[in-house]
Amino acid sequence: MLHLAAERGAVEDIELEEVLITGFRGIRCVESGGPEPGVGCAGRGIITAINFLEENGAYQDVDFISYDVLGDVVCGGFAMPIREGKAQEIYIVTSGEMMAMFAANNISRGVLKYAHTGGVRLGGLICNSRNVDREIELIETLAKRLNTQMIHYVPRDNIVQHAELRRMTVNEYAPESNQANEYRTLGKKIVNNTNLAIPTPIEMDELEALLVEFGILESEENAAKLISTANAQEEASKKQEDLEGEALEALKKGNVEVVAVSQK
Repeated sequence: MLHLAAERGAVEDIELEEVLITGFRGIRCVESGGPEPGVGCAGRGIITAINFLEENGAYQDVDFISYDVLGDVVCGGFAMPIREGKAQEIYIVTSGEMMAMFAANNISRGVLKYAHTGGVRLGGLICNSRNVDREIELIETLAKRLNTQMIHYVPRDNIVQHAELRRMTVNEYAPESNQANEYRTLGKKIVNNTNLAIPTPIEMDELEALLVEFGILESEENAAKLISTANAQEEASKKQEDLEGEALEALKKGNVEVVAVSQK
């Protein structure tokens, strides 16, 4: 949308039919776009896109409206659907990796900020698997700390990449696949979800303690032991290399007599 607006001179010069595409199973899709990389505000694109869609009747005769927004509530533009009550339910896509969990906790702070004024609620965490050890248990525990639920666990499957390369959804590309069934199950859970809550974000030290508890992040004591062990192994290896080098040099000079030793 913003790319076309830049070509035309203003977003007012765009017609809805030019940016709204009807895709698989009648789903209407719009890509807000953004400014040239390194120039302007990407969050502004979300604000412009939503206002344009509202003013031009894009939300008429639809069952659901879904915003796929970057998980960065530091930017007011990205948080606009939450801040102005455009979204009633928030679902955070995360994984068992530390930075993904950190982002999920930060987004929860954003939801909490506007929960009492805008009525927005957190519907749950969607675990988009990265094959981290004990990932399901880890995200379920994080969800409880945030006063929500892990609404679904989505396993990794390369069929997602195959579908993307063909510009298709998984359910269109491979409707009978296990991954397509996972997405159907997730969709049903969201439709029937009544567990909508005001989140309770945790502090960074609590998040780190959780990661230590599940073995994702080493405690300071264990990390110190690992560093000490690694240093000792490196030093021992260096000493062995030095001894071997001295022995080889002595052999070259003929200063060493080699004798056979039998072991008892």
